[in-house]
Amino acid sequence: MQILHYPHPALRRKCSIVRRVDAELRETISEMYELMYEANGIGLAANQVDLPLRFFIVNTAGDADEGEELVFINPVLSQPEGRGEEEEGCLSIPTVYGKVMRPTTIHVQAYNLEGQPFSAELSETLARVVQHETDHLDGVLFTDRISPDDKPRVDLLLEEFAVEFADRRGRGEIPADEDIYARLDEIQQRYCAT
Repeated sequence: MQILHYPHPALRRKCSIVRRVDAELRETISEMYELMYEANGIGLAANQVDLPLRFFIVNTAGDADEGEELVFINPVLSQPEGRGEEEEGCLSIPTVYGKVMRPTTIHVQAYNLEGQPFSAELSETLARVVQHETDHLDGVLFTDRISPDDKPRVDLLLEEFAVEFADRRGRGEIPADEDIYARLDEIQQRYCAT
């Protein structure tokens, strides 16, 4: 398992609702935490590790020995309040940062790893991270929401990622889009079929 980098097509695919949680998915989530901590992250969405499933993990402390490990399966956000602009980054676009305006408080409904529903009012950093990761599940990257002042600089950096991606694909390190989509479809059938 590895964290995909921009502009991998899995990052733009809208994720499907998870209909079952099994031992394999739990093991995947455990591996995702390891990856996230290794990369010094505080949130990681399933499609960032090539899974087209509607879930993400969060630990705002960014350390396995600190904070709280949270899993949000099939999250639904509502009741946004306030507005605040802060700098964001993304493990799928390392070293790129930009200011993003988001609601400062939100309500979330989701399922935990045991399949139990929960809801909560979130604010501050946790609200921002949950919004950022939910965007991922809809194929939206933080760079789509950055401030106009940051956009020209970030667009140049994204072009560098696109060139590197094309080079890796040319060397056969990244499969063709149709092969990627076929694999994602198989995963969706396993976890998302009713």
